[in-house]
Amino acid sequence: MWFSKSINDTLKELDVHPETGLSSEEAAKRKKHFGLNELEVKKKKTVFQIFISQLNDWLIYVLLAAVVITFLMGEYVDSVIIVLVIAVNAGIGVYQEVKAGKAIDALMKMSSPKALVKRDSHTKEIESSELVPGDIVILEAGRIVPADLRLIETANLQIEESALTGESVPENKKAEEIYGDPKTPVGDRENQAFMTSVVTYGRGAGVVVETGMKTEVGKIAHLIDNEESTKTPLEKRLNDLGKLLGKIAVGICAFIFILSWFQGRDLAEMFLTAVSLAVASIPEGLAAIVAVVLSIGVTSMSKKNAIIRRLPAVETLGSVNVICSDKTGTLTMNKMTVTQIFTSDGLIDLDNHRKNEIPHAAKLLTKGMILCSDATLEGGDCTGDPTEVALLVLGDAINLDRKNLLSNTKRINEKAFDSDRKMMSVLVKEEDGDYKVFTKGALGSLNKVCTKIFTDGEIREITKFDLENFSTAAGEMSDHALRTLALAYRPAHRETKPEEMEGELVLVGLVGMMDPARDEVKPAVALAKKAGIKTVMITGDHRNTAFAIAKNLEIAQHIAQVITGPELDDYSEEDLKNNVDQYLVYARVSPEHKVKIVRALKANGNIVSMTGDGVNDAPSLNAADIGVAMGITGTDVAKGAADMILTDDNFSTIVKAIEQGRNIYSNIKKSVIFLLTCNLGEVVVMFLALAIGWASPLIATQLLWINLITDSLPAIALGMDEADPDVMAEKPRDPKENFFSNGTGLLAVIMGVFIGLVTFFAFWYGYYEMGYLPLDKELPEEVVKNARTLAFMVLVFAQLFYSLGLRNMKKNIFQIGVFSNMYLVGAIIIGVLLQVLVLIVPVMREAFKLHMLDQKGWMMATILGLLPLTVLELYKAVFKRI
Repeated sequence: MWFSKSINDTLKELDVHPETGLSSEEAAKRKKHFGLNELEVKKKKTVFQIFISQLNDWLIYVLLAAVVITFLMGEYVDSVIIVLVIAVNAGIGVYQEVKAGKAIDALMKMSSPKALVKRDSHTKEIESSELVPGDIVILEAGRIVPADLRLIETANLQIEESALTGESVPENKKAEEIYGDPKTPVGDRENQAFMTSVVTYGRGAGVVVETGMKTEVGKIAHLIDNEESTKTPLEKRLNDLGKLLGKIAVGICAFIFILSWFQGRDLAEMFLTAVSLAVASIPEGLAAIVAVVLSIGVTSMSKKNAIIRRLPAVETLGSVNVICSDKTGTLTMNKMTVTQIFTSDGLIDLDNHRKNEIPHAAKLLTKGMILCSDATLEGGDCTGDPTEVALLVLGDAINLDRKNLLSNTKRINEKAFDSDRKMMSVLVKEEDGDYKVFTKGALGSLNKVCTKIFTDGEIREITKFDLENFSTAAGEMSDHALRTLALAYRPAHRETKPEEMEGELVLVGLVGMMDPARDEVKPAVALAKKAGIKTVMITGDHRNTAFAIAKNLEIAQHIAQVITGPELDDYSEEDLKNNVDQYLVYARVSPEHKVKIVRALKANGNIVSMTGDGVNDAPSLNAADIGVAMGITGTDVAKGAADMILTDDNFSTIVKAIEQGRNIYSNIKKSVIFLLTCNLGEVVVMFLALAIGWASPLIATQLLWINLITDSLPAIALGMDEADPDVMAEKPRDPKENFFSNGTGLLAVIMGVFIGLVTFFAFWYGYYEMGYLPLDKELPEEVVKNARTLAFMVLVFAQLFYSLGLRNMKKNIFQIGVFSNMYLVGAIIIGVLLQVLVLIVPVMREAFKLHMLDQKGWMMATILGLLPLTVLELYKAVFKRI
């Protein structure tokens, strides 16, 4: 019962010093003893269980019944072939499901929360699963508590524990509290923080007391099923489409069977043929192939710094036409450097100033900034906000002894930063025993609470001239794209409460920081513009600073395209909706404004991507069509609300992700159109031949073989096609658009019918070349076999070769490169080799009831097989010229 022990007793029992934390060696020992800090998850299906689930389909049941019937009829070869087809199809399904599952697991692992810990006297960020009892964990707003902690330090710390207590109001935490009652409820333990709860305000530190299943949340959830459903809206729509087409196919097959009965055909044979046609023509693999293509796509995206947390986001990415991006760290490098200092002594340009000639006011300013910082900087390694890191670097630059300052100054209390006040304050005890409050924040906010000014080493009343002087200096810094931060202080006493800190302050000065734009952003903005995507910059900077950067990046051209947060407040919801499209830069905005901006943009029919990193950004990330969180500077709360996480916090990665999203959608579309076209071709040739009284062009085993060769490998290979470099020359896709829009559906029907007619002709020619016609009476068995063999070969060749033309609906196969998708080339070669193998190996030829083709037959099979591809290429040349 850690809540009943004092801080010292807890640290003593866990054998750890709060200043140094555990050593790496000790942490490794404890990890070996206690295991990983993870909750148990529901056991995943074994490969065998997945295999069995693949057989749980009514079509498979019908095929299994067909196996029994053919076996009883003595058609043992047919039975074996059908069983093999079932097994191979199920095997492909297992491969697809396992691959998709692994991809999702990897993405979930990559987006799992991190923990800020002290180890080996250094503060570092590690995977939360690596935590062990005794680790010293730093807590700050936006972080998810990574294990059960006994708090050892709190500064206005508030934690939301609704997952455990059901209470949505954050709990105030006090490290010094001790509870004697062993039955103290979880919700009343103010000296503890619990795994999965969220820090909403303030700062603190705690020592890990329980990990994994021994935590409070672990006790509640003995088994947690964290496997999110990977069914996307796209997969669901394709599932529904598959079922609809399946019903149509079954209807046609039932009609064929009834027709055969009236025609006096062999019912047992026709039953098998009808069932096999149903299996071959129903695109039951649609959703599975989509899942594989999506998983391959998102895995590729994660390697390029974009982690997709929710698969539907991939589909939405292709429709994004507005990217709302934070400036700091996303458009800029987030490597702040203080270049100017302004105090009442005047402006100091640090690039041209000697370090030993820094005035007292500038030193006081730097000292206060460091004491107001929660960042760390040790030997080049840093943690925390880049702005605060820059202030530590400033201290080193002017030869201020940070280590000595921090060891001789103790922080007693603080008032954390929030976006409404735009400042934060700390109460510190100095080496001489005096207490001071230091407040850093926006100059405009500090001006309202400052009554005095520090000048010439003394404190005097602040004047209107002083305020104007500081405002002018800040304005000039802003014009040069510098971000400004001001500091004030006042004498205090130990009992000064947070709400009393920010009043009657002494203004000391301000710093100007440069955050250079990323080199790759400007080309990315231009590429987005070419793709019909508008870039909108959102920042807390002043109007002039924001415009200077936006103009440099070619986001905005004139100052009228900039609007500030206070100006936004004057707009009604309807006014903002009517005017939002004319603004490209939003300056001095708070997270609450971001929600308004997103809603207004969406109300005008835009598909919006919004970036965010703070706790308060979660609502805007949820409101956007694609919420994008920062992987480096982003809080756990922001990451949890996002659809996508940028591991490099880079704007250009968003544009690349949109490009990849468009290509993934395009590849899925190719696979779907290919499957539907091929399946339609099979139905057409069977329906036509049987409807006019001809023999069945294909028997059951041949149909199943075609299904195996053409419905799997080429379809997946199309889904893995190379990215189209011209995809960003197209406008964003209308979210209401489906795979069959813009004439694609009509083309699929026409080409499906054409493939069916070509195969139908091949079937007729197979009779003709041997001197017979399909309706002749007493046809020799070898003649029928020859006709079926030609139809069989032509149908497979036609489908395999046709896949090459579907890679791009504007460029011909030579423009995109015949061998630029080696997966597809491999699939076609394998398909052709297997097809030839079936024909030339006597045992297989007999099993599939085929006839060895002569030279003319091979020539016809090749020419007719290439015909659909040729027609498609001619169509592109005539109607789809670029």
